Amino acid sequence: MTNDKDRETNRNTAGLSRRTLVKAGLGAVAAPAVLRVIPANAQSKGIKIGYVSPRTGPLAGFGEADPFIVDQVKGIIGKGLQIGGKAYPVEIVTKDSQSNGARAAEVASELILGDKVDLLLGQATPDTTNPVADQAEVNEVPCITTNCPWQPYFFGRKGDPKKGFTWTYHFFWGLEDVIGAFLALWDGLPTNKIVGGLFPNDADGNAWGDPKLGLPPALAAAGYKLHDPGRYQLMNNDFTSQISAFKAAGAEIVTGNMIPPDFATFWSQAAQQGFRPKIVTIGKALLFPSVIDSLGPRGNGLSSEIWWTPHHPFKSSLTGQSCQQLTDAYTKASNRPWTQPIGFSHALFEVAIDVLKRSKSTDPKAILESIAATNYQSIVGPIHWAGQPVKNVTKTPLVAGQWQRKDNKFELVIAENKTAPVIPVGGKLEPLG
Repeated sequence: MTNDKDRETNRNTAGLSRRTLVKAGLGAVAAPAVLRVIPANAQSKGIKIGYVSPRTGPLAGFGEADPFIVDQVKGIIGKGLQIGGKAYPVEIVTKDSQSNGARAAEVASELILGDKVDLLLGQATPDTTNPVADQAEVNEVPCITTNCPWQPYFFGRKGDPKKGFTWTYHFFWGLEDVIGAFLALWDGLPTNKIVGGLFPNDADGNAWGDPKLGLPPALAAAGYKLHDPGRYQLMNNDFTSQISAFKAAGAEIVTGNMIPPDFATFWSQAAQQGFRPKIVTIGKALLFPSVIDSLGPRGNGLSSEIWWTPHHPFKSSLTGQSCQQLTDAYTKASNRPWTQPIGFSHALFEVAIDVLKRSKSTDPKAILESIAATNYQSIVGPIHWAGQPVKNVTKTPLVAGQWQRKDNKFELVIAENKTAPVIPVGGKLEPLG
């Protein structure tokens, strides 16, 4: 495989100015060596959009709707786009990050060096967004990412708020938003305000549990007491120490950020060991209907942050679809339940196409200028990079809610909208049985 990759690299070295090694340690993973290139696609016959997401592995739920979204977009831009007064055919090249940061960096490098994409897109947790953005930054390729809280994205890449990045832009909510949503949700039930924290040893977990920027100081300021037993390794098979710590502390709330397999293990062992909190609000793991269904009756009452639902009051400026109409189109085409990442995957392509349409040319710097000037109404809300909270990030609205069993199926009910009043509430938080 190495020899094949070397041969591919040699075929693409014409006109390269110099070799640069991407530094290991950016984000949570080490990126492989890549060649630093200045893409010369202004004279190319078409435009290429590269897209990286997890289609396989423990984070595959984030990429579940990708085939539907990409096919929909291809149908819309089938005849190409007008860019700078000229018509260009558009090709979308997709890659699977396999839920692995090193793999994400590798395929992003392939898209840049081999496919010579004009615009790079990536989504789903720091494991994909960070290495993809790092490759784009070092190779000076315009890049847009989403589906990752902005702090793990920005600070996980060693971003300096005074400088920001040059080539990479991101839209999503931040830890301050998820903290606000969780607190508003928990205030809906009487508890002793003692919280057990479950934070893995990865970019997300380290950001959520950070003593200065994460949940601890905000929970303390709101009168909640957080018990954090320390970081656990991903794909952990024994949460006995955490459960014992929570029971000893009298925790009535459990929160954190987990991948689905880890939460399933924790929740099963919590039942076996007699730990019965009133509220369990977990980021990432509880986003997907398939995860909740797999838990059976013990999925009822679990709660999570809510980024997007069919009931959100936004519409796509690309297709004209409302959130409900996009949901209906997906469920009809896939025969599967809707998931929250659908809206953000769609929005990522919405923004990308808007950027290309507004670009003065296919030159990388022209595309970059168009990204920075974005002021767009998407299916997840407005996207406008105006320097807040940092140069390369713009935020989207966030609420929180609960999985409640109705008519023999689970529904994700929005139970608080204090953090985003424009999004309607669908019910109230109920205590776990």
